[in-house]
Amino acid sequence: MGSADSKLNFRKAVIQLTTKTQPVEATDDAFWDQFWADTATSVQDVFALVPAAEIRAVREESPSNLATLCYKAVEKLVQGAESGCHSEKEKQIALNCSRLLTRVLPYIFEDPDWRGFFWSTVPGAGRGAGEDDDENARPLAESLLLAIADLLFCPDFTVQSHRRSTDSAEDIHSLDSCEYIWEAGVGFAHSPQPNYNHDMNRMELLKLLLTCFSEAMYLPPAPDSSSINPWVQFFCSTENRHALPLFTSLLNTVCAYDPVGYGIPYNHLLFSDYREPLVEEAAQVLIVTLDHDGATPTVDGTTTGTAMDDADPPGPENLFVNYLSRIHREEDFQFILKGIARLLSNPLLQTYLPNSTKKIQFHQELLVLFWKLCDFNKKFLFFVLKSSDVLDILVPVLFFLNDARADQSRVGLMHIGVFILLLLSGERNFGVRLNKPYSVRVPMDIPVFTGTHADLLIVVFHKIITSGHQRLQPLFDCLLTIVVNVSPYLKSLSMVAANKLLHLLEAFSTTWFLFSAAQNHHLVFFLLEVFNNIIQYQFDGNSNLVYAIIRKRSAFHQLANLPTDPPAIHKALQRRRRAPEALSRTSSQEGVSMEGSHPAAPAEPGTLKASLVATPGIEKLTEKSQVSEDGTLRSLEPAPQQSSAEGSPASEEPSQAWREQRRPSSASAGGQWSPTSEWVLSWKSKLPLQTIMRLLQVLVPQVEKICIDKGLTDESEILRFLQHGTLVGLLPVPHPILIRKYQANSGTAMWFRTYMWGVIYLRNVDPPVWYDTDVKLFEIQRV
Repeated sequence: MGSADSKLNFRKAVIQLTTKTQPVEATDDAFWDQFWADTATSVQDVFALVPAAEIRAVREESPSNLATLCYKAVEKLVQGAESGCHSEKEKQIALNCSRLLTRVLPYIFEDPDWRGFFWSTVPGAGRGAGEDDDENARPLAESLLLAIADLLFCPDFTVQSHRRSTDSAEDIHSLDSCEYIWEAGVGFAHSPQPNYNHDMNRMELLKLLLTCFSEAMYLPPAPDSSSINPWVQFFCSTENRHALPLFTSLLNTVCAYDPVGYGIPYNHLLFSDYREPLVEEAAQVLIVTLDHDGATPTVDGTTTGTAMDDADPPGPENLFVNYLSRIHREEDFQFILKGIARLLSNPLLQTYLPNSTKKIQFHQELLVLFWKLCDFNKKFLFFVLKSSDVLDILVPVLFFLNDARADQSRVGLMHIGVFILLLLSGERNFGVRLNKPYSVRVPMDIPVFTGTHADLLIVVFHKIITSGHQRLQPLFDCLLTIVVNVSPYLKSLSMVAANKLLHLLEAFSTTWFLFSAAQNHHLVFFLLEVFNNIIQYQFDGNSNLVYAIIRKRSAFHQLANLPTDPPAIHKALQRRRRAPEALSRTSSQEGVSMEGSHPAAPAEPGTLKASLVATPGIEKLTEKSQVSEDGTLRSLEPAPQQSSAEGSPASEEPSQAWREQRRPSSASAGGQWSPTSEWVLSWKSKLPLQTIMRLLQVLVPQVEKICIDKGLTDESEILRFLQHGTLVGLLPVPHPILIRKYQANSGTAMWFRTYMWGVIYLRNVDPPVWYDTDVKLFEIQRV
């Protein structure tokens, strides 16, 4: 029978289903088999031949028919898993049922009355006669998930058979799926022969699995975020005997993927790369299974024996999170880090040598995966920071941040990039690694400079702040916190980076900016803390910054003499109404930009984007720690009496006062927050200006003297003088270094969940699994 015929028959069956007002008996196999028995349809065909309106119509008008369709399809998958799908016909039935369920499930999830359906047991739908009733009472969802897991390790269907053709077929029940892991890497050394059909079949089953998990999209964001996804919870539990090999298969498939294609540039133009869709799907399933609130302590990974022991350690119930947290071998970490760095760098190479390799599109999923690895496995985080390999993650992240800064539809990507850098910046080693010279030239439209990775970071952050779009303002605190965290370790900033930091100080310390929002003065506190850290801990080697501070000294004097009387405050705000531009860009006109670079493009008209929940403020995102003499961190619990005592550290930001006014919602009854003299005085008195004022007091007269004596206008002479100068004994006692470390909380867990599902929704367009269904976790908007 031709493909056209089978499509016609399938379409007829769908129409019958929607037009039959009487429930069709579950035993009417002739009717139900039309949906999967002889059809040669692709998943795209199923989506075309089963329109959304018809699924909804069956759901409303003949609910028992929809119920029967679902459980008959699940029953067929269970049978396929039991028999091992040996014949072509069985394989075809399994795929057809998988496609049909992928099509129908979102319409079951969108209706609250149907949501419990898969968790109920279906009368008389046991697994055949001989089984005891207890076994028959599995909820439909569990039967479906276990069948998918079995089918993902089904010899000659999704994995290479180990038997010779003369032997009898492998017994699916005695099969040890750990011998069938899809790819070499963590905990598995054997690399199976690539097989196009197996990859395609795995991909279809993973798409169905992801669809099962997507029930989360149909629940509104819950503030407590403890909502456990029952599908993920069951699939990642000990009930799933394939949990370990599947986790390993997904992780290794992603990390081993090399989109270059046998190392020959332009090779992908000759051969289509069928691996990429599988890798994308694997990455998406992996991050969803790892959607777990980091509240449960993870094991530190000091287990002995294999990469991941089978013993049940304490720790999260979710086995995928558990396995991830227990990876500990150096070679496994190396494999994972190299794989993620290779894939994250791929779009950069692409920009440099257009079309030389296949350009991957799943960098957002990779960033979420990297985040989960660092968050759940501290040993991995320390491994990443132990060598300069961390820079292979840093550079692509900065590239994505710079590239997405003007595009409204990529605000989620901006957030995750910044969160990753915030997490890394809480560790001293990150600051130390940034001193490595930056020589790789990635085509970014930033000013050309000669310097280190720290310079690159500062230049990109400056660009985001001065030329990103309005919606990035909530990230300014985070960006500057990262710079504060690394500042005590920066050995020598370039002149370009030093000028960028001072330009930010000038922009943030204008009176209209300081007085126009309750938390704007924070940005000034952060910048002053950066300057203090560098002057007190890295004075030698930072003559460029010292020179820039001397040149822009009026900004510091202006801060010290900030007006606090009501008329002056009022006048400053009037000035703002005439200058709506958030940050003046005139004083930062860039010179030459890098070759091959181009400015960030705004979103294409018509681009879809998913809304995000608000991220918590920096004070909720981070926890302060103080670096002791020996370099260890101790947590700083905010002590209530500190604020009154003289001895509080100079760099401490104003405490509770601003937290109340931090969110616009907590404004006064009129809805408009307005600054008062008391408010300005409350934080002006805490500005940590002592160190800089002392430096200016000592150095400015000396620099002026050189200029007069030698009739100098030449920077290099002054810089040479500053390089050899010293302020030992002239500055105030160095303040303790404060690090603000990222701390997990329910707000960020919820943010990650909405971001991740928004990405998955938008990336699954062929077939459009969730398109036009009534999702509740986020809103889909057109830019």
